[in-house]
Amino acid sequence: MAKTLKITLVKSTIGEKPKTRATIESLGLRKIRQSVEKPDSPSLRGMVFRAKHLLEVEEI
Repeated sequence: MAKTLKITLVKSTIGEKPKTRATIESLGLRKIRQSVEKPDSPSLRGMVFRAKHLLEVEEI
């Protein structure tokens, strides 16, 4: 596993289920094209999996 993941929100959360919206917010993403860098962990991978259709993920 990579040590860090760069996660970018590429699609809007409008029309998404509340759990998906909460997951995006807990990742620290608010605006489209906003990116965050987080340490890789199984729980982070699970959050990314839940919203994978809205995110772009790069291993750093």
